[in-house]
Amino acid sequence: MALIEEWGRSGNWLFRWRSFLPVVLLFSAVPLILWGSIDAAPGGLGWSLVCLAVALSGQWVRALCVGFTPRGTSGRNTKEGQVAESLNSKGMYGHCRHPLYLGNFLMWMGIVMYMGSAWFALVFTLVFWLYYERIMFVEEQFLRGKFGSNYLEWSAKVPAFLPKITRWTSPGVPFSMRNVIKREYNGFVALFICFAWVDAVHALRLASMNLDTYAAAPFTQAMWPTAAAVALPLFLVLRTIKKRTNWLDVAGREYV
Repeated sequence: MALIEEWGRSGNWLFRWRSFLPVVLLFSAVPLILWGSIDAAPGGLGWSLVCLAVALSGQWVRALCVGFTPRGTSGRNTKEGQVAESLNSKGMYGHCRHPLYLGNFLMWMGIVMYMGSAWFALVFTLVFWLYYERIMFVEEQFLRGKFGSNYLEWSAKVPAFLPKITRWTSPGVPFSMRNVIKREYNGFVALFICFAWVDAVHALRLASMNLDTYAAAPFTQAMWPTAAAVALPLFLVLRTIKKRTNWLDVAGREYV
């Protein structure tokens, strides 16, 4: 099989299973934290907020993509394959060609940082790039075939992943918070649950060592469990609104 066909087939396969990457990440946190070498254990509010800020920056990047995405543009995928009626080259797509994946990386990196292992953060970065490189390859192959010279002109000016700082180009539609909520509430809620999970594993490690670095920081001790306790009912409320009402539907936008 030619390499281009192999990459295309593996890219489509990886795209279908991309939702399970965070699950693998969370379960890998257990042996890493319990028995691995930890460089930055939790306990201080400062480090918790730094990790949260990195993760939320990724959510913000995704929100800027989703909130300004018009109907029928590129940057969408379905279980059946690529869908695009026009090339999305404005807004966040004027800064990098795959801003949604940039957002994913930052969200997960915040969680990885909270695990406390520098070498694991490097390994995660490598795995993320190898994983998503093939997905991006398949998407760009489709866009090149669909839009031809328009795609080539855009891709020549806009980097694939690391954003280029340029002036914001309006996508031509107003920002839609309802569209963001409809498409992003799963990831936003899961973000806080993931932090709570990693924090619980850290607490288990400290308990096994008869240590309590939280003693001087009761607010930090309660921070992530409280966030998860709020996130779960929020998820149920938003899911009910999405499934049983039309409140989150926005004319001129689309959601899969």
